[in-house]
Amino acid sequence: MAEVGEVIVGLDIGTTKIAAVVGEVGEEGIDIIGVGTSPSEGLRQGVVVNIEATTNSILAAVQEAEQMAAVDVRSVYVGIAGGHIQGFNSVGQVSMRNREVTPDDVARVIAQAKAVNIPLDRRIIHTLPLEYIIDGQSQIRDPIGMSGVRMEARAHIITASVASVQNLVKCCNRAGLDVVDVVLEPLASAMSVLHQDERDLGVVLLDMGGGTTDLAVYSEGTNVFTSVIVMGGHRVTQDIAHGLRTSVAESEAIKVRHGCALVSLLENDETLEVPGVGPRPPRPFQRKFLAEIIEPRVEEILLLAHQELVTSGYLEVAASGLVLTGGASRMDGICEIAEDIFQMPARRGAPVVGSASGSDAFALTDGGFASVVQDPKYATGVGLVRYGAQTEPALLEGVDAASLGHDARPGRTRRFLERVREMF
Repeated sequence: MAEVGEVIVGLDIGTTKIAAVVGEVGEEGIDIIGVGTSPSEGLRQGVVVNIEATTNSILAAVQEAEQMAAVDVRSVYVGIAGGHIQGFNSVGQVSMRNREVTPDDVARVIAQAKAVNIPLDRRIIHTLPLEYIIDGQSQIRDPIGMSGVRMEARAHIITASVASVQNLVKCCNRAGLDVVDVVLEPLASAMSVLHQDERDLGVVLLDMGGGTTDLAVYSEGTNVFTSVIVMGGHRVTQDIAHGLRTSVAESEAIKVRHGCALVSLLENDETLEVPGVGPRPPRPFQRKFLAEIIEPRVEEILLLAHQELVTSGYLEVAASGLVLTGGASRMDGICEIAEDIFQMPARRGAPVVGSASGSDAFALTDGGFASVVQDPKYATGVGLVRYGAQTEPALLEGVDAASLGHDARPGRTRRFLERVREMF
């Protein structure tokens, strides 16, 4: 757990933008003291394709956050997404040595659940316990102190491509940053936008980014399913560029200012002026025509997400409904389309002041720049800060220690590594 006065930085490395969010842990919660963004160059569908361009984009976002927060950023929590992310469930089983569950028994049973055969080019980045079973008694969340002879653990295992993780870490290292941990982006987003009662009752989180749309299903307070759809808001921008015959940059601006995902919400007489390509003059277009370009692509993305949930069998556990977040979810009409496709209530999720995920100690306070980050596009960045405040730093599995720069890690990360060395 983070200490009062500690500064934590979340770095959301997306396909269209890179956002750095700086939070300071206070007695009443987390104060957002700095935010920096820059256009993302060098990524495609969440995966690094150009090291140098990505490094420069990270530098620009971090420097802006440093100036706003008046701090020197040296270590970050990094979000990861992309089509290479895969999740599956596993079971571990151990016999208890003292007939009473100890932290050592919990560590052993989780290690057993993680002992699965995976390809050499993949590594585990998260192991999320779903439930513990002691002598046939199931649905146990915290088994420590309970009596029994045999304990089982069901866990959700999330894996990523080793190369993708190492490339992200390498870009951060080249920007002069140490990576404390790599976190799956929908898990981070869930920490900033979901309420505890939603997680307990069952909810689907749909994080619609620029290059990918990330799925996370929560039931009984835990993450039970994750998936990534390799299609996001940037595909909508490209459709607008082709349909209106303008540049991609102008199309993104038009989508943000005038984008609507449902044609029936608009009137016929509303028009907008679209800049031409090169020396061509601007041309007028009806906003309804813009919506006719956007709606089919948004519908396709949501249908793919719906099909993924139907195939997984977890659609029915989302009793509280659907939460949409991410930059692409800011378009008007997107919640109405989602409700029609998923046949459940939908809302737009943004980081909120107060306890969003049931942890009052690390909720956002209304001080600092909290009003700036109350936007769906900052959901992942704020979630990374909350993740860093609530968890101990961990060695990244399957990542070369030299590439992470462990020796240069400051503060509590070094203390954590020293404790690990003492254990061995």
